[in-house]
Amino acid sequence: MKHSHSQVRAASPRLRRLAAACIVCCGALGAASLSMAQTSNSVDRALSALAGPPDTRNTMQAPPLPTVPRLDLRGAYQAALEQDALMRSARAGAEARRERLPQARAQLLPNIGLSVSRNSNKLDATVPGPLGSPFSYRQNYVSSSQALTLRQPLFRKYQLADYRQAQSQVDEANANLERELQNVSVRVASAYLEALLTSDQLALVLSQKTAYATQLDAARKRLTAGSGTRTDVDEASAALDMNVAQELEARQNVDFTLRQLQTITNQPTGNLATLDEARMLLAPPSPNRVEHWIEQSEIHSPEIQALQAQRNAAREEIEKARAGHYPTLDAIAQISRTESDTVTAVNNRYTNRSFGFQFNLPLFSGGYVNSTVRQALADLERIEQSLEATRRDLGLRIHKEFRSITEGVLRVRALEQAVRSAEQVVISNRRSYEAGSRTLMEALNAEQSLVSARRDLAQARYVYLLSRVRLQALAGGPKEDTINEINAWLRP
Repeated sequence: MKHSHSQVRAASPRLRRLAAACIVCCGALGAASLSMAQTSNSVDRALSALAGPPDTRNTMQAPPLPTVPRLDLRGAYQAALEQDALMRSARAGAEARRERLPQARAQLLPNIGLSVSRNSNKLDATVPGPLGSPFSYRQNYVSSSQALTLRQPLFRKYQLADYRQAQSQVDEANANLERELQNVSVRVASAYLEALLTSDQLALVLSQKTAYATQLDAARKRLTAGSGTRTDVDEASAALDMNVAQELEARQNVDFTLRQLQTITNQPTGNLATLDEARMLLAPPSPNRVEHWIEQSEIHSPEIQALQAQRNAAREEIEKARAGHYPTLDAIAQISRTESDTVTAVNNRYTNRSFGFQFNLPLFSGGYVNSTVRQALADLERIEQSLEATRRDLGLRIHKEFRSITEGVLRVRALEQAVRSAEQVVISNRRSYEAGSRTLMEALNAEQSLVSARRDLAQARYVYLLSRVRLQALAGGPKEDTINEINAWLRP
């Protein structure tokens, strides 16, 4: 709308009068506000003077909020050794199995028994009288006996084989406990690294959310300014909505992995020590020969040792079955004392000391012994085949973890370069979008590619670390060396 100069000049006096009136009103309001503030300050000072100095005797400061201590991998491993239910169960099972040895040994040691009896007897007897006529009488008397018996097994093939079998079963129990110790290191490392991975994925989703929100805001401003399109706004809004769903899933995964780790350690796991990529060492296994690791596993693997102990126990089971054809020989020493032990020896006391041997020879048992021998032989064949299958499978698993480490080093380095390239692509697309040579969808796709590359890089790092723990556990190496090595790569 256009106005003439005369209209402007006519309106100028009115505008000047209106501005002057506003200035006067503002001055009055300012003076009134200042007066009220001064009055309020005076009232506060008066009330303070009447109340006197503040009483600070009962003033209490709020206690600081408790902080959850940072939990590292070594701390989680030590907590699992003490608190993990499976670990406690394995220890109790090993202790129970070790009692098998003293029980078998006791069957070869002397057995001493004491028997004591005392009876009250009422005897009704009919005997021929002096003239041949029957004569009846009743007699009440007390009889007693005491016997102390010592039995020493001299030859019992069954008990000898059982004792050797007990030794093999104790070896199996120790091997199973060692295997569980190796497994707990793998379970703790897996749960800990998985928790770190989900935390990193959540951080990536949140950073992507910030980028999408910035893109949406820029698209709306460009649309308002007239240089953008509604399609750009819809695409950015759709990407942000999808990111919200991904954030919910990522937070659920974080909560689940933390609870999974807490189940093993039985302690709060909200504050975990994170991985320091700069301190992390990317190196192949030492020595860098898969044959060496397979040979070590056949010697030191708890799985192999447990099955070898089972095989030895199965061989002794065969000997126990064959013992059914063999005789037994025991030495027996006894001292006994009796009083009125028979009706013909009422009020008579006897002390008897004896020493001798007892020999037992089985002659026929209906084929039972032969059947138990065949059963034991079949069980031995089963265990030997299980041992061979476990040996082959163990070699395959070691080969897999070995390759996972050697190729993991190359994969991590390649993904590090891919992340740097994706970051440069994001910067280029943003500048091109601002210049108008790229669309918003292309910029969003570049952001998504960067997040995917960073996610793959984080996953490759944690897979590499877990493979080192698994390889050491499969080979039966020192349990804490790899845990301490990875723990040194975490931020303190």
